[in-house]
Amino acid sequence: MSNVSAAEATATQEPERPRAGLVPPISAGAVTALVGFTSSFAVVLSGLTAVGASSAQAASGLLALCVTQAIGMLALSYRYRIPITLAWSTPGAALLAGAGAVAGGWPAAIGAFVVTGALIVVTGLWQRLGALVAAIPVEIAQAMLAGVLLPLCLAPVRAVQTSPAVVVPVILVWLVLQRYAQRWAVIAAFATAAIGAAISIAVQHRHLDVGAMAPRLDLTLPHWSWQALIGVAIPLYIVTMASQNIPGTAVLASFDYQVPWRAAMTVTGLGTVIGAPAGGHAINLAAISAALAAAPAAHPDPKRRWIAAFTVGGMYLVLALGSAALVTLIATAPAGTLETVAGLALLATLAAALGAALRSEHREAAVVTFLIAASGVGFAGIGAAFWALLAGLIVRKVLP
Repeated sequence: MSNVSAAEATATQEPERPRAGLVPPISAGAVTALVGFTSSFAVVLSGLTAVGASSAQAASGLLALCVTQAIGMLALSYRYRIPITLAWSTPGAALLAGAGAVAGGWPAAIGAFVVTGALIVVTGLWQRLGALVAAIPVEIAQAMLAGVLLPLCLAPVRAVQTSPAVVVPVILVWLVLQRYAQRWAVIAAFATAAIGAAISIAVQHRHLDVGAMAPRLDLTLPHWSWQALIGVAIPLYIVTMASQNIPGTAVLASFDYQVPWRAAMTVTGLGTVIGAPAGGHAINLAAISAALAAAPAAHPDPKRRWIAAFTVGGMYLVLALGSAALVTLIATAPAGTLETVAGLALLATLAAALGAALRSEHREAAVVTFLIAASGVGFAGIGAAFWALLAGLIVRKVLP
């Protein structure tokens, strides 16, 4: 007769899952929110400003994006008990920065944001639209994104000439952290830029508008411009779907989580529509940062990792309170400071987009798409991104 008890035999056959409290998922959520915010908020501000937003309107847009994605994360993660993290569309913001002034001004851009949100909602309800976006060749979509990103990634080079005292330390800190602590490189670069800006403001006795640091919404009535709809809404929708929502779904699937597609698209689409009048351009499923909350490091038990995503939502509500202060500080910083941080934050995305674009056998079509998008030249009041996409698809069809 064996001396091994039934309990011991069960323990031998089924190892006990490591126990962990709330600290790991909460800390993982806090890191995810901090990394997501600081690594790309400069891109958002650059994009909103490029399409006509004032400093107050850009601050309002950043606030709206923080709040809408926070509420979406709190609702989705709690309802489905999986680590669904949301983010603003960083590639979409980069596209806005490259699009420049919109026909009809800031109100027309707001109208384009509303249409983008509506298209995202329709994608969740109508599978054929999602399939149509997924059918766009990867190399064409990535080449368009790379072309849009190129001018932003060149900004640090130009800024060295205009504000070397602030920009050079930012680049050096980023480079060192890229070598030894890559996750914190952009955060450290932003901190260095903030310190440099503060010193510059103090030395040059610039006026800092303390009253403008209070968070507030600046609402704008949407205006419908066909140029903005074709040149901004459609490219913004495609970039957001192809570079954020579809990859975000794949990231969660790699950790054995199935995204509730219809619910996620409805929440992010309605969040975009609601946040648009305040300046929010688009929210979506997180892609790169999604892994921080969904990985085993967030919690050994996959059923408890939703707490990390829930924490991200709570953190973004806190970060929203500082959005106006950030914009006020940057508005008085030396020229090129914001653009430098944004450009450094997008280098990895540019490299990935170029790699995906040039891996295909249809390189000529990808290169044509890239060049037109990077040129920033539009026609008939429609931005370069749309024409780049159209030209790339035509070249790909014509050439064998």
